[in-house]
Amino acid sequence: MSGPDTTSTPEVWVTGMAWSTPLGTGLDDVWRSLLEGRGGVQTLPSAHPLRNDRAAVLPHLPLDKDPGERLHVLSRDTLAEAVADAGLDVTDPRLRAVFGTSYGPHLDDTGVTALDDWCADVTGELNMPQAPVSLTTACSSGSDSLLVGAELIRNGDAEICVCGAADVLTPAKRLGHSALGTMSPTSLRAFDEAHDGTILGEGAAFLVLESARSATARGARPHGYLLGAGSANDAVNAAAPDLSGDSVVRAVGRALLAAGRHAEDVAVVNAHGSGTPVNDLVECRSYERVFSSAGSAATSPTVFATKGAFGHTLGATGALEAVAVLLALRDGVVPPVRGLTTVMPGFPLPLPMGGPAAFDGRIDRIDRVGLSVTLGFGGFNTCLAFEGTR
Repeated sequence: MSGPDTTSTPEVWVTGMAWSTPLGTGLDDVWRSLLEGRGGVQTLPSAHPLRNDRAAVLPHLPLDKDPGERLHVLSRDTLAEAVADAGLDVTDPRLRAVFGTSYGPHLDDTGVTALDDWCADVTGELNMPQAPVSLTTACSSGSDSLLVGAELIRNGDAEICVCGAADVLTPAKRLGHSALGTMSPTSLRAFDEAHDGTILGEGAAFLVLESARSATARGARPHGYLLGAGSANDAVNAAAPDLSGDSVVRAVGRALLAAGRHAEDVAVVNAHGSGTPVNDLVECRSYERVFSSAGSAATSPTVFATKGAFGHTLGATGALEAVAVLLALRDGVVPPVRGLTTVMPGFPLPLPMGGPAAFDGRIDRIDRVGLSVTLGFGGFNTCLAFEGTR
């Protein structure tokens, strides 16, 4: 099946982006570290017994600060950096913020009166004129913030949105994942035959989404384009996915439909890659179903994952991975999957090990797309479809 005509200008541009990660904050500096296979996981003592005392923390944000204060500073600074990267001012009256998180500091902070106070506090300090939108869909929160922002723009309800998510490591989250058994007793090894769980991390990422009309009028430089988004909920279990993969397949299919693209147009997939055996299995089955007819091995999309380097940043993960997809599309290369040494049986697509891997960003004169896939607790599954700059 041939791809569609892509000569028309995409409707939603990504004109700014920034991230704060356990590997640092600079877009290119962190990307270079990922390509080199570096990781931010370290030993982090706990006052409570855990399955694993390792986690990925932000080097520039001391852990001895209050979790609410850490979330505030992390969100404020990363959002402001993304807006500056877009060549805009945070006080621009057209700018609307869309925030996501999982629990943020709320599992540990008993003084919280409203779960969205932190968003209003951030926009208030930055003197942003519009009231923020806030959401939480577990680990899909970052992706869903971008989905919501794109819909606001497409529906004409906003010209420019700064969308993203932040999450901070707290004792309650470490205890919770340890008790659930989702925390690895060894290390995070996504899609490896010895995978046995995830390792927690923290971070933030924000992307500026802008209507094509606004971006072209001011001569903005795009990082890429958000062509489409799709979501689905399997509603099976509060903490475990539907093993059939039906919900993930629906989310990917809806994103491609919204983008006007097909499976064979996909060049690269940033997978959820949490390292838990059930999540990895669901992604394996889902990608087999989605891409089984996508063409030859030469045109099959390359899959990569960043949680081995960043840890599982919970609500922030989808936003961080959206940035990674756009950088991959820019450079035509993906980083190795950190911790992967022997691919799990039956995984249907190429996975980079030991070093970065190049991929073909064009086919039949058509720009191929990159997907970011997130799987959240409660069955929240979201897929974002991006195109790089031409």
